Amino acid sequence: MDNRRQGIHGSLSLLAAGAALLAGLPLVGVLAAGHDLRPYLHLPPLPPNVLQPPFSWPVFLGLTALLAIVLLPPARRLAHALRHTPLPPPASSFPGWGWAGVVLTATAWLLAWNRYSWFAPWQAYTFFPLWLGFILTVNGLCQWRHGSCLLGKAPSLFARLFLYSIPFWWFFEYLNRFVGNWRYVGVEDFSPLGYALHASLCFATVLPAVASVADLLAGFTSLWRPFTGQRALPLHRRSGVLILAPACLGLLLIGRYPAYAFPLLWIAPGLVFLGLQLLAGQPSALAPLARGDYRPVVLWPLAALTCGFFWEMWNARSLAHWEYAVPFVDRFHLFYMPLIGYAGYLPFGVECLVAVNLARQASAREAGPEAAANGKSRKLAASR
Repeated sequence: MDNRRQGIHGSLSLLAAGAALLAGLPLVGVLAAGHDLRPYLHLPPLPPNVLQPPFSWPVFLGLTALLAIVLLPPARRLAHALRHTPLPPPASSFPGWGWAGVVLTATAWLLAWNRYSWFAPWQAYTFFPLWLGFILTVNGLCQWRHGSCLLGKAPSLFARLFLYSIPFWWFFEYLNRFVGNWRYVGVEDFSPLGYALHASLCFATVLPAVASVADLLAGFTSLWRPFTGQRALPLHRRSGVLILAPACLGLLLIGRYPAYAFPLLWIAPGLVFLGLQLLAGQPSALAPLARGDYRPVVLWPLAALTCGFFWEMWNARSLAHWEYAVPFVDRFHLFYMPLIGYAGYLPFGVECLVAVNLARQASAREAGPEAAANGKSRKLAASR
């Protein structure tokens, strides 16, 4: 029991330390720039006063070349595996609750993209039912294809992810106050409390959606074999310092130079918690890298990119939606998002992996040693 309490206390201390760094360091950067802090603490968020640099061909072409260098090798491996991997037959029938998810998704999609007069009072509230239907549908597909799904094999964790997802995404909303890369339209009539409650309900779907897609993709085990047996990349306590220091610097730069440091919004938060985990001697989400197993850092970014496509597609014609202002690359859009902006979903997928790993550890510690042992035997997508 004492070890369990120490584990819970350690997890809470780690989360508190990470939250303090994420919240405080950008404000320090703002102070260093000589700006007033009050606009960054307003609710609903005020439109960020950031002068966005115009589109730049050298930056666009340079980032495109960099992305090609980084992404083409794993993309080729995955494409080769797809061509040479036969699709196994379904493991079971499609569940009834999965069909309920399909119906909910289709209904919410229809209502989100149309402007029926009788539905006008509820037009701004379609995001949550749309994504709840998506999550149920994806879990239904996973049950159909693989015989198990996140909802069925870890229902407690599945439910907790809805709760953990709320502060998880609020941190990204908070960091966006400094860089101003997106803004919401169609929510002007919300009161501060109404905005906070509705936004939190919508944000609750982020981690369950990405984790469910990751679980579905992970079930196709033969696709990910090319990413095993690679060069080992051990991560230990000393690695925590090497990870945490630049992540903290990145958060400072977001507040000090938002027009140039904006990509760090999608990188620094996950690195902060990963670095703190390593310093605390806790198992990290990237522990498989020490065995030369790179599946998590390929699978989870792909899951986030998949969700990103649906986020942007359903957002495009919804009444309440977001629009982008991305420095240097704001051209060649797919829906509202500039094409190169979809690359941000790749590191975001790793951050979702880190968050889900922390949630799994917290759930195991709160449930006690016996449940933790059972949890280890039910391998989830985060550890595949």
